[in-house]
Amino acid sequence: MTKQTILITGASTGIGRTTALHFHAKGWNVIATMRSPEKETELAAMDGVLVTKLDVTGADSIAAAVAEGIAHFGQIDVLLNNAGYGAYGPLEAFSMEKITRQFDTNVIGLLAVTKAVLPHMRARKSGAIVNISSIGGQMAFPLGTLYHGSKFAVEGLSESLHYELAAFGVKVKIVEPGMIKTDFGGRSLDFVNDETMAEYQPTIENLFATFASAGANPSEPQVVADVIWQAVTDGTDTLRYRAGADAVAILDKRKAEDDATFFAGFKPS
Repeated sequence: MTKQTILITGASTGIGRTTALHFHAKGWNVIATMRSPEKETELAAMDGVLVTKLDVTGADSIAAAVAEGIAHFGQIDVLLNNAGYGAYGPLEAFSMEKITRQFDTNVIGLLAVTKAVLPHMRARKSGAIVNISSIGGQMAFPLGTLYHGSKFAVEGLSESLHYELAAFGVKVKIVEPGMIKTDFGGRSLDFVNDETMAEYQPTIENLFATFASAGANPSEPQVVADVIWQAVTDGTDTLRYRAGADAVAILDKRKAEDDATFFAGFKPS
């Protein structure tokens, strides 16, 4: 029986890397893509793993990675759209270049990679697309206009895609992690502020305090990898999967509260 193959974007760190290792341990072939594959040594040394360059903002890069993956393993059974980052801060403080970059990476890039893989899956009449969203795709925090806007978009496009791709046997899955122990607060966070805009500073201080509390006990990336594995292998048409105990608790709480009650929790003291 032919080994199944998963293509992962953003596989150099965090959720992407952990998922690559998890699927490899389960006997799958892995196409581990990243912007700087020359820096990767552990994955590159493994049998059944192809480490290659893919920048979700570069059309040629996407096409080359997909073609190389198919040529190397013969097929792509699952696409994991994991690459992304979070832009936080007052909208006024962001340049249009940074605004565009957030959506180019988290939304347009995801669509571009999906579009590149779909002809292959359509021809085979099978496959799965797994899109990493967030609890921030179901609810929004202050100062996350760009990040939450991008993740709400991922939720909407995924839900729509699940109808049209089901017609030829391809499933769409959304994974919504809570606070995860990754580099989201480092290179995966683009925080912008202009301290001369005094009106926003109390909101910023309040948000940092909230995030510090909420992120005190983040889940390990393996929690998300396990949920991705479940989404790919459970044989169901389930669309949404929460990842992390906090994701379940926070989203349940949000759905139980009206807007006024939820918003009151973010008012500066």
